Amino acid sequence: MNDILVIQSKIYEIRGVKVMIDKDLAELYQVTTGNFNKAVKRNIKRFPPDFMFQLTKDEYDFF
Repeated sequence: MNDILVIQSKIYEIRGVKVMIDKDLAELYQVTTGNFNKAVKRNIKRFPPDFMFQLTKDEYDFF
């Protein structure tokens, strides 16, 4: 049950959409953020078009 609370605490609402930040997902999968992003890019066809978006500088600075 504690794991669920940890994951829930890493879900944010940005632009009206519930999201997880790449660094949090990488931590969850125990890989570096760079390797996580490389894996997503290598397998981009497996994800729907709205799977990810890039944060603005202001949004990034918030995290």
